[in-house]
Amino acid sequence: MEVGKMDENEWKYHGEGNQSLVVSHCQRCVVLRFLKSPPNQNKTSEEILHHLQNIVDFGKHVMKQFFGENYVHHGEIIQLPLDFIRQLCLKIQPERPECRCDKDMDTLSGYAMCLPNLTRPQSYRLAEHRPILCIEIKPKCGFIPFSSHVSQEIKHKVCRYCMHQHLKVANGKWKRPSKYCPLDLFSGNKQRMHFALKSLLQEAQNNLKIFKNGELIYGCKDDQDCVSDWNELARHLKPFFFPSNGLVSGPHCTRTIVKELIQVITMTLLSSTDTCRAGDMKTVPVSQGRSYCEASAFNKELVRNGKHKLESSGLPRGCLLYKTLQAQMLDMLDIEGLYPLYSRVEQYLEEFPEERSTLQIDGPYNEAFYEKLLDLSTEDDGTVAFALTKVQQYRIAMTAKDCSIMIALSPCLQDECSEQRSVVLTSKSRFTFSVSVLDLDLKPYESIPHQYKLDGEIVNYYLKNVQAKDDSVMSNLFKENEDCTLVLHKV
Repeated sequence: MEVGKMDENEWKYHGEGNQSLVVSHCQRCVVLRFLKSPPNQNKTSEEILHHLQNIVDFGKHVMKQFFGENYVHHGEIIQLPLDFIRQLCLKIQPERPECRCDKDMDTLSGYAMCLPNLTRPQSYRLAEHRPILCIEIKPKCGFIPFSSHVSQEIKHKVCRYCMHQHLKVANGKWKRPSKYCPLDLFSGNKQRMHFALKSLLQEAQNNLKIFKNGELIYGCKDDQDCVSDWNELARHLKPFFFPSNGLVSGPHCTRTIVKELIQVITMTLLSSTDTCRAGDMKTVPVSQGRSYCEASAFNKELVRNGKHKLESSGLPRGCLLYKTLQAQMLDMLDIEGLYPLYSRVEQYLEEFPEERSTLQIDGPYNEAFYEKLLDLSTEDDGTVAFALTKVQQYRIAMTAKDCSIMIALSPCLQDECSEQRSVVLTSKSRFTFSVSVLDLDLKPYESIPHQYKLDGEIVNYYLKNVQAKDDSVMSNLFKENEDCTLVLHKV
């Protein structure tokens, strides 16, 4: 496909992050990703090309080893006519959120990444008229730290996401905390997973988006622009889940459609569409640490009902959630145990700055880089090599903690479904689907001091403003449950 010969009007603004901007083609299943840079800090064409090549190589040689061939789409680098890029930039500029306009799209190098549009199923070609539904979930960190380096006991009880919610609300990023807890989603227990997904639908923040034929119909376009009307969502989804005139309208219809949606998402998340295992990587035992978060709204509801045990069914080994959790758990030391090792590497680089390229901190991200990640030992021998391995594993874990899972669904008739296609059934419909993972850029080495500082801020705010109040409430609930115990005496 010769992208540069296509009219810029055939492309539309798709979204962006801190480092890049994405446009999608109106008809073809492809997107272009351009790097961004702050004003007056334009990189050379060679630097842009090198950066993009690192992104492609990291996905191809490293993340595919963790997630599998079918889940990771690393794309390729292409060169485009500069006039085409400038016209495209002018076209999409009015569509960009104001909060993102502090950085400019690269219009000088001519390089971009060409990737599949993951809002559409990837495993086969569909008829152009076929409607497509896509759910994007950013699941976040799915485990409680189990490291002995953790200094605050609360980190062994409450997950990072649930603690961070309160700080984000206090800082004005969100209006209210979400009831979503990642440990519920990663539990493999369908009841807990359903509760987690319902919580995401109630308070999507930037952790859930729903697209219909590539257009965002539910979720946040930016930090404050959130759409959360379930009735409007049900109107969009009814043709997918109830194509005939079964349900018409009203609260019951909305609840039923949302329930069907949650059921489909759960089934696809627990499915395995890739038999590839994580190369030679020995897995970190998922059983390490507790399997639930004390701040989870699901957990609190159990306590209110007099129950004190959460069931964790475990995830199927082939599913994407399991692979994501395994990659996340490369953070074996927690940021508190990792930061002194980062400082050791920094001290070494101050003495021997020419060694930075030898240590592969900035790439190349090739098979040799991956091989160095295979040592899961946590016994520090005092060397720079040990420290660097743990730092690189932490960067992988942080990447996995911030990735997004894309579930693309399209209705199919019974005679269209074959063994080669992944199919999920609902009460009235059947869908072919594909599951993919994106946002897999390696987290910057330089971000580790920020993560260390942020971790302290999150924990300190939670201890000071939330835990004391929660402890009092939960203590009273336990007492109420004890007071209601009926004791029978033999007479």
